[in-house]
Amino acid sequence: MILIVDDKPENIFSLKRILEINSFEVDTALSGEEALKKILKRSYSLIILDVQMPGMDGFEVAENISGYSKSKDIPIIFLSAVNTDKRFITKGYASGGVDYITKPVEPEILILKVKTLHRIYEQTRDLNDAQLALRAEIEFRKEAQTELKERVQELRSILESIPQIAFTAKSNGVIEFVNQHWLNYSPAQEKFPVAHPDDPNIEERWKDAISRNVPLEMEVRIKKLHEDEYHCHLLRTTPIKEAEVIVKWVGTFTDIEDQKKAEMRKDEFLSIASHELKTPLTSIKAYMQLLERAFSSELKTSKVSANYLQRAQFQVDKLHSLIADLLDISKIESGKLKFNEKVFNFENLLANSIDIIRQTNHEVTIIRKGTVDKFVYGDEIRIEQVILNYLTNAIKYSPDNKEVIVENSLTPEGDIIVRVIDSGIGISADKHAEIFNKYYRVDETSNRFQGLGIGLYICSEIIKRHHGSFGVESSPGKGSSFYFCIPVHTPETTLIKP
Repeated sequence: MILIVDDKPENIFSLKRILEINSFEVDTALSGEEALKKILKRSYSLIILDVQMPGMDGFEVAENISGYSKSKDIPIIFLSAVNTDKRFITKGYASGGVDYITKPVEPEILILKVKTLHRIYEQTRDLNDAQLALRAEIEFRKEAQTELKERVQELRSILESIPQIAFTAKSNGVIEFVNQHWLNYSPAQEKFPVAHPDDPNIEERWKDAISRNVPLEMEVRIKKLHEDEYHCHLLRTTPIKEAEVIVKWVGTFTDIEDQKKAEMRKDEFLSIASHELKTPLTSIKAYMQLLERAFSSELKTSKVSANYLQRAQFQVDKLHSLIADLLDISKIESGKLKFNEKVFNFENLLANSIDIIRQTNHEVTIIRKGTVDKFVYGDEIRIEQVILNYLTNAIKYSPDNKEVIVENSLTPEGDIIVRVIDSGIGISADKHAEIFNKYYRVDETSNRFQGLGIGLYICSEIIKRHHGSFGVESSPGKGSSFYFCIPVHTPETTLIKP
């Protein structure tokens, strides 16, 4: 907006008319005092100021305007019909004016000068705004850098205080900080500790994880620089993000050698115990069968004795199943779990598995939804073991609901998927990832329901060997849906090596 200051209304009218025809917004003042009041309240891009005015003349007004921080950069054009002498023109420039025009005014000349000064003012204002924004950005960045340095220093202090080997890396994977423990295993900060010759290369796995922007977790054996004994360590890396962008990585090597040895001792004990228990248990089953045959006539007349014998047989079967699971665990850990693979009809297997459960659980209703009449290449008995385990768990953990749903269909990728759905106690989301781990049991159910937490682990290993996937969808009090997927048989399937 342009401000015209003149004590004569007729002069204001003519100037205002000229400017408005050229699309300029115009404001007016009839005295220097009125002009100063308006300048304090509003912003103007240009002031056209008459020199000869009663009271405060144009020069005084200009000097006052230049004294205000808000208005000191506004360009001023002086107009005068009387004071045309050189010394007045000089005074006008000294008072803060950028131009001095004598009356009568040539409209074309005035408009050209107004347009030029208006454009310069707009550009100057934009430049000042940009400068202010730049200063604010610089200050913000300085504060952010200071805060980041403090956070980095805090993180490094924490990493120095922990017992693990620890490091941080840039977003591109270049290591930038290591704690003192690192230097006991690596001769240089920028190099990972050397892994055991039989273990994966740490550097290669790290580069692969960085290229895919995913955390790295791996077990690897490393040793101290001046020692010969390797210790198993768990390497874990975690991204640090700002605005969903990875800016840094933090990683640790945790010594799990004692834990591994304890697991090995436990697995060894379970293997020995299960083998030793299997022989007498087989004998007990045989003797019970002989006992049942020898007293078959008496058992027909004595329901109590028959009931006791039936219960004993049931408990022996449970013990036999438990020992079989322990033997499977031992074989999985030693890599000796055998698979007799062949092509078989999956629908027949699923139907037979459901019939087995129905025969032993008469009170339970199993509802089928969907059929997939396809062939699968794999170990039929092991896949049946997975289905039976899923169904048994669904019944076991749904004591107040005797209905189980089995869904069977094809995934969009063409794999067979089986879902076993119950309305039982459910599992919280934070435990979904651990439920298939060896010996894992949900705390809330460990006292209420018997078990060792190995059934689902065996199932997961069987499905992995069949190049499939598995998982669970569940929430507390709303039941669970355990599923697994395995590939449909194609001529190429038999060429896939386990």
